[in-house]
Amino acid sequence: MKRRDFLFAGGAAGAVFGLGASGARATPAEEQEAIRKLTGSALVKTGRVTLDLPALVENGNSVPLTISVDSPMTFEDHVKAIHVFVEKNPQPYVASFYIGPRAGRANISTRIRLADSQTVLVICEMKDGSFWSGSADSLVTLAACTETT
Repeated sequence: MKRRDFLFAGGAAGAVFGLGASGARATPAEEQEAIRKLTGSALVKTGRVTLDLPALVENGNSVPLTISVDSPMTFEDHVKAIHVFVEKNPQPYVASFYIGPRAGRANISTRIRLADSQTVLVICEMKDGSFWSGSADSLVTLAACTETT
């Protein structure tokens, strides 16, 4: 295969994939299914998780997000993982962060893309197997994840 043919085939496949996913959005049911796959039949309690997310976002391409979990972060009682979910992005399961007692504190700061105004849900998994959650709403004026090139 010539280099030009390879690049053309790759570009065509990328265009087909991009066109197919450009308008796709996850549904609240898909978000709930992703959460169920993570937690199984365990009860997700509200609390212990603080989510700092701007209430109004001009551009959904880069939304700052800070997550804090109230935990002593000792070997006996610490956060194992922090998971981020959104209901209107193409994929509802956005990110996972795995930490342990050596982290000292359960704080994560990052940036995510938001396809539309929506609720961001964070679920943390504790060493004892319990799950805790927190959420925040964000109004997005210029959506991400759906831009075409």
